[in-house]
Amino acid sequence: MESIQMGHSISDEELSRIERRCDAATPGPWVSYVEGREEMSGSSFIMTGGEDFYVAGCKMEDQDFVASARQDIPRLVAEVRRLRNQ
Repeated sequence: MESIQMGHSISDEELSRIERRCDAATPGPWVSYVEGREEMSGSSFIMTGGEDFYVAGCKMEDQDFVASARQDIPRLVAEVRRLRNQ
């Protein structure tokens, strides 16, 4: 896994690696369902465009972050590319 260098610009190569990881992941949208927050019983899970996955041992906010990242990261990559092309 690559190291994160906070405060440095994202190179085109790094942006492409981020984009490839997004492209390789199960298509979205992903939705976070948390037992007790939603009106459901059972385990907390993230519903994907394919096979859902179950989450254990993390905060509700972490699960929401992971589920939202599936939609957020491709949008952020596209915005960075748009701004660089201006």
